Amino acid sequence: MTEASIFYEAASRGLGLEFLIDVQRAIDAVRERPKVGRPISPNLRQWRLRRFPYSLIYAEEPDAILIIAVAHQRRRPRYWRDRR
Repeated sequence: MTEASIFYEAASRGLGLEFLIDVQRAIDAVRERPKVGRPISPNLRQWRLRRFPYSLIYAEEPDAILIIAVAHQRRRPRYWRDRR
């Protein structure tokens, strides 16, 4: 996530911050409604960011949302699979 923010900031001033804001919006959305994401496995869901080609990969725990990855939708697909 940090690398992506730095990349976007280098491309255009303020874009890195906009990326981080988009990530936070996605986190807020899944915290408010954990079932909003698309199921991608029995225990994991995916929620796409609005503006950037990234998705939150997360698990709904009994008392929390566990963010597994902020994953680019096209690069290194499923690199995060061993995290859960």
